[in-house]
Amino acid sequence: MMKYRLGEICDVVSGGTPSRATAEFWDGGTIPWIKIGNIQRKYVDEADEYITQAGLEGSSAKMLSAGTILFTIFATLGEVGILTIEACTNQAIAGITIKNQSDILTDYLYYFLKSQKSCIAALGRGVAQNNINLSILRNFEVPIPDLPMQKQIVAILDKTAKVVEVRQQQLQQLDELVKARFVELFGDGNHPHIALIDLIIEGAGLSYGIVQPGDDGTGDMGVLRPVDMVDGKISTASIKYIDRSIGDGFKKTELYGDELLITVRGTTGITALTDIRFNGMNVTRGIAVVRYDRNKINPVYLNAYLNTDESQRYIQEHTRGATLQQINLSDLRVQQIMVPPLALQEQMAAFIEQTDKSKSVVQKALDEAQLLFDSLMQQYFG
Repeated sequence: MMKYRLGEICDVVSGGTPSRATAEFWDGGTIPWIKIGNIQRKYVDEADEYITQAGLEGSSAKMLSAGTILFTIFATLGEVGILTIEACTNQAIAGITIKNQSDILTDYLYYFLKSQKSCIAALGRGVAQNNINLSILRNFEVPIPDLPMQKQIVAILDKTAKVVEVRQQQLQQLDELVKARFVELFGDGNHPHIALIDLIIEGAGLSYGIVQPGDDGTGDMGVLRPVDMVDGKISTASIKYIDRSIGDGFKKTELYGDELLITVRGTTGITALTDIRFNGMNVTRGIAVVRYDRNKINPVYLNAYLNTDESQRYIQEHTRGATLQQINLSDLRVQQIMVPPLALQEQMAAFIEQTDKSKSVVQKALDEAQLLFDSLMQQYFG
C-alpha cells in the first residue's frame, strides 16, 4: 500500500478570527464561523456564530467549501469532521481539501485522521495550550489503498459508527425520559422547599473530606476523589489508598456506604450515591458527604433533584474562585430542596432505578459497539 504525505494529496490551511473590536466584522454576519465546539459528529452542518464578508476579508479566515475536512490543531487536538456547508473556521481548526477526488475518498481520509488522535496528541506542543503547526500536519503519512478497498473500509466503519451513535442516542433518550417524568410528577412546584442541612441526620452536619491525603500508598483506606465520580456513578477503577491513620482525623466524612456525595471543588455539583462497597473509605476535600435522613428524603430522589436544572443553576451561581472553582459548604447547607411526600419521592425513585437498569443494558451494548469500532480502526490504520 502506497503512503503519501498529507500535504502531497491535500491543501491544508488554517482559519482565523476577525477582530471582535470591529463591529462590521460581526454584526449581521451570514457566513458560518466554525469553532471546535461545533465539531461534534462526523458531519458539520451548522455554526453558532457568523461573520460578515468584511470580517472574512479583514482577517486570516478563509472560505472553505462543502466536503472540506476540519481538523483541530489547538487546545483540543485531533477532532475531525466533514464540512457539509460553505463556512470558515477560527485559527484552532485546519481545513483539509483533497486535491484529486479520484484518488482518495473524503470519508476514508476522515476515518484515517480520526484514528490518529492519540498520535496527534503526543505531537502537541505548548505550555498553556497544546497545539500542532501545519507543517507537522502536512508531513503526516497517509496509507492509500485502491478505491474499492477505501469504499469497503468506509462502509464497514460507517455501519459500526452508526451503531455507536444509536446507542448513545438511546442513553440520551433515557435521561430525557427521567427528566420528563420528574416534570410530570413535580413540575407544578406545589411542594415545600427545605434547606439541605435540615434533611441531614441530626448531628451529622456537612463536612469537607481529608485536606491532605498525601501520596497513594499501600494503606487500607480508600479515598474517593472527584475524578472517581463519573456519569453519576462512583468508579472503582483507580481509587486511591492511604494509611488509615491519616483518615482518623476525618471521622466526620468516613463512609458507611449510605451517603450522597457531591463535588464542591473544580467541577462542582457532580453527585453520586455510595453503597456497601465503600464502607470504611473516606473522601478528599473536593467532596462533601451528605448523610441524608431517610425519614425525610429518599436518596435516589435527592440525587435526582440535585441534578435538575434548578438545582445545578443554584450550585453554579454559588461556585466562585479564579484559579480553583469551589462552592462553600455554607451555601450548600442552605440550598433549597423540593420535598414532596415520601410516597411520591419513592415513586420517582422506583422509576429512576428501573430506567437505570435499562441504561445498564444500553451502556453494555454501547461499550461493545465502541470496542468493535476501535478494533476496526486499529486493524485498518494501525
